[in-house]
Amino acid sequence: MQAADPAAADPRPIRARLTRRRLLAGTALLVGLAAVGVAVAGPFAGHAGSNNSSLDNGSPTSTRRVERTSLASQTQVNGTLGYAGAWTVSVPSGTDPAALAQAEQAVRSAGAALTAARATAAADAQTLRQARATLNAAKRQRPTACERASGSSGSGSGSPSGSSPSSGSTCATAQQAVAGAEAALTSADQKAFGDGTQLAGAGVTLASAHQALAAAESSATSYGSTSTYTTLPSPGRVVGRGQPLFAINGQRTLLLYGSTPPWRAFRAGMLPGADVAELNANLRALGYGVPYGDTFTSATSTAISALQQAHGITQTGTLDLGAVVFEPGALRVKTVIPTAGQAVQPGPLLTASSTRRDVSVPLDAGQQSVVKAGDRVSVILPDNSTTPGVVTSVGKVATAPPRDQQASGGPSSPTINVDVRLLDPRAAGHLDQAPVEASITEQSVSDALAVPVNALVALAGGGYAVEEVEPSGTHRLVPATPGLFDDAQGLVQVVGSGLAVGQRVVVPAS
Repeated sequence: MQAADPAAADPRPIRARLTRRRLLAGTALLVGLAAVGVAVAGPFAGHAGSNNSSLDNGSPTSTRRVERTSLASQTQVNGTLGYAGAWTVSVPSGTDPAALAQAEQAVRSAGAALTAARATAAADAQTLRQARATLNAAKRQRPTACERASGSSGSGSGSPSGSSPSSGSTCATAQQAVAGAEAALTSADQKAFGDGTQLAGAGVTLASAHQALAAAESSATSYGSTSTYTTLPSPGRVVGRGQPLFAINGQRTLLLYGSTPPWRAFRAGMLPGADVAELNANLRALGYGVPYGDTFTSATSTAISALQQAHGITQTGTLDLGAVVFEPGALRVKTVIPTAGQAVQPGPLLTASSTRRDVSVPLDAGQQSVVKAGDRVSVILPDNSTTPGVVTSVGKVATAPPRDQQASGGPSSPTINVDVRLLDPRAAGHLDQAPVEASITEQSVSDALAVPVNALVALAGGGYAVEEVEPSGTHRLVPATPGLFDDAQGLVQVVGSGLAVGQRVVVPAS
């Protein structure tokens, strides 16, 4: 905004149409408009009051009435009509069914090995008990046998040596029995120790297998290395909660609502979390009796089975990664990357938007403070019809336009994105990516006195006035303080003690 130089005032009325919101008061003047230097005390008593009367410069004029109306200041911008939001639906990576089956087999094998090791350890324990009992018995028998041999040697019998050959052999046999029992116990103990080590190893192996299985189950996918897409959506298709989005090997993947993407499979025993709460909320919304909470319960599993049955999906009571997709709401498919029959690979599958119609406006970054959320908008559609809207968001990050657009004469200044929601989405029909114009209402007043913009006269001493034509035909200047400019109607709000509805004021002839 630039203040006029009173010394350089040009005695002509204001005529140019404004294109920005302006709230003028006091001595503020209009940018780019010629001012009129006229003394308030100098009435135009010598001019006729007809509609063809003229000012001192001889320009033809007419008159308009001061009216009371509603005014709005608007910014005219170009935009693109389409659908709000930009989402990418991807196929998650994880553990495929073959690897999961291997993890399950590893648990079974480790379990069988542990069972066998436990049986061997139990047999070793029995052998140890028997070996100890045998050794104890041999040790108990040895003193008796050897005492007999010792008693026989001092009995004075007729034997030349003084002992009985049979008694000596009995003691030796007892000694041998003890030695043999000790050797057997040592062997049994060594075997039990070795088998015990194997039992401990089998326990560790089973625990490790269970951990690997738990990880595989948590990251289990609904597709494998040989899986293919059997059904894919077509662009423009709208998919809602609980409806199939695509199918792999004939198994449908369903759309659920939520902001937390699934990062693990849903199954019994999983830890509570926001993803589980999101799943339970969807199952309730679809009519299945699931309690509130973030825990996977038996009711959750039952509801999943019922949902799977309703869509002809194998009933497992679990949901592997890829079995469901979580997006903020109903989506409209824009592009699909693979084709039916193609092998399934982790990564982007399709792009989509919401089903809400909106207008995306690349607003000059310098005008960011001019537009705000909640501003009313009038959208001019390609058929020149208009429909109302409202600004829902104003971007905060400015981006430079592509160089090819700048080279072809497009905008070169950084822009921010402004989203406009249509209040009557049906008015846009099925248009997508259609160019439109939008008039954003930045400010408005109601029940205001208003005159045409070109009725304002800038005074040499500062301020503004309108040239009133009295019923007698006398012309006089009435001080007027400009307020809101309405570019669309070509009117400006005026405030002044001498202004009233119905007064005729001079304007340039059309």
